[in-house]
Amino acid sequence: MALGAIGVVFGDIGTSPLYSLKESFDGPHPLPIDQPHIFGVLSLIFWTMTLVVTIKYVLVTMRADNDGEGGSLALLALIVRSHKIKWTRGIVMLGVAATALFFGDAIITPAISVLSAVEGLEVVHAGFAPWVVPISIVILIGLFLIQSRGTAKVGLVFGPIMLFYFVVIGAMGVGAIVRDPRVLGAINPWWAVNFFLLDPKLAFLALGSVVLAVTGAEALYADMGHFGRRSISAAWLYVAFPCLLLNYLGQSAMLLHNPATIDNPFFRMAPDWARLPLVGLATVATVIASQAVISGAYSVTQQAIQLGFLPRLRITHTSADAAGQIYVPLVNWLLLGFVLLLVLTFRSSGNLASAYGIAVTGTMVITSAMLGTLIFTVWKWNRWGAGAMIGVFLIVDGAYFASNITKIPDGGWFPLMVGAAAFTVLTTWAKGRRLMRERLSESAMPLELFIKTAAKSVRRVSGTAVFLSSSPDGAPPALLHNLKHNKVLHERIVIVTVKVMGKPYVDDAERVVFTELGADFFRIVLRYGFMQQIDVPAALALARECGPPFKSMETSFFLGRQTLIHGSRPGMAWWREKLFSWMLRNAESAMEFFKLPTNRVVELGSQLEI
Repeated sequence: MALGAIGVVFGDIGTSPLYSLKESFDGPHPLPIDQPHIFGVLSLIFWTMTLVVTIKYVLVTMRADNDGEGGSLALLALIVRSHKIKWTRGIVMLGVAATALFFGDAIITPAISVLSAVEGLEVVHAGFAPWVVPISIVILIGLFLIQSRGTAKVGLVFGPIMLFYFVVIGAMGVGAIVRDPRVLGAINPWWAVNFFLLDPKLAFLALGSVVLAVTGAEALYADMGHFGRRSISAAWLYVAFPCLLLNYLGQSAMLLHNPATIDNPFFRMAPDWARLPLVGLATVATVIASQAVISGAYSVTQQAIQLGFLPRLRITHTSADAAGQIYVPLVNWLLLGFVLLLVLTFRSSGNLASAYGIAVTGTMVITSAMLGTLIFTVWKWNRWGAGAMIGVFLIVDGAYFASNITKIPDGGWFPLMVGAAAFTVLTTWAKGRRLMRERLSESAMPLELFIKTAAKSVRRVSGTAVFLSSSPDGAPPALLHNLKHNKVLHERIVIVTVKVMGKPYVDDAERVVFTELGADFFRIVLRYGFMQQIDVPAALALARECGPPFKSMETSFFLGRQTLIHGSRPGMAWWREKLFSWMLRNAESAMEFFKLPTNRVVELGSQLEI
């Protein structure tokens, strides 16, 4: 599992040496290439990796696993489920905002990672320059084409390659350090402080490039459901962190000796004969870097669907053993489209670096705030110690976020635009579903009254009818419409409500909550975790208390389909109503989503004002 984690989770942060140090000295705000500035940047990189990745994410945040799952929405569900707090709505908005920014990061990471590796060809020979963008596009298309095979198979292949990559970049660093060992002194935090005392403005602006060294830290948390906390922690502490540190030290030692190598210090550190093989290895590593955020995007999407922030989408489970390994086709192709657009628009990793970082740091700030909420209200750690720790996290994350705000005119607007669009979609769907439930409940007939008035006066026909209802209260609209049009009731009526809990998994023993209503009417609530695939027929097979076993060919499943119309008391702006209606029409059908037998489903339509 640790080897698989190296192959999937650490590609993003593992390929940051390709561009992070270079952008600090040769980016939009170039720094003098001398000992105080080199040591200052290197000290900032080391302590940022230590504070943000090792302490914040590996040692603290990954403890906030929601039954093994990580990520902003899993953290949100953990907080809301574990403790009723007055400002729940604010916490929910923070979680949704972090999720939206994560999608922006998932688009930029593949583009900048692959471009930065392929640009190594320019170091091998200047004549390769026109081929950088076409080769990058071909690699990216190939990456997204293999996603349907699943992260288990991808990780099995990528794990040994990525392990070899880390060993290589660590060895390159050692070779350079041996030539100039004084660079080891840069680990002293005084050099970071001295950098700010020497040139406060440039030091602040340099934070926008330094933070590129920890991009991918959020993927460690988001991908926790794929490989587990212990595997990811071991892979970071014993492989990724030491090798990354050695490589940054080596690049810095080389710059001290030869400032002219700043054009591409990562590849310049290798001897001439090894540069072309290193480009190939780095390219494979950047493909893996992209895999980290792509896998995270799938997990976050599934969580958003189950928690009610996105409409039903087709989700494929790619592993019979690991429940968290999934593939979401729509997300895959949308990511590919946006990634190719970025590559064709920005055309170099240097240009893309201006767009990179703001989504990552924004997500980090929100994660720190939510983590503080969890620590104070749920875990109830010592207030002084926890307050000091969260305060440090917020100061560090906030400083990096503030520095990245200066990138907005140069490309930082792109991830913010993507994040704003994702936030709008997430909140519109959540609010639209709430309004639909409210309108349906207003017109719903109490089920007890329906049973009293209809059960004995209406003809009963053989068989079982299952009516799916979004609300556990009242008679489902489909039940009322069936009686209105067909004038009959089945001899056994089962009203099923699927409830997604605030935890990733629910055991089969806790799946079915059964209530007998009389006159052969039954209400069943099926409980699922937000990382589980819903299968209504399989769950009904577990229900033993409501008569004979369910047989698919003797059971009819009735679904309600609402057509939305503009109401006299609209609950949303007209454009959000249009967006919600479009998402509702294009969602995966309830029949497929709930795994209902195709030839036993009846849909009854109605109009609903929102």
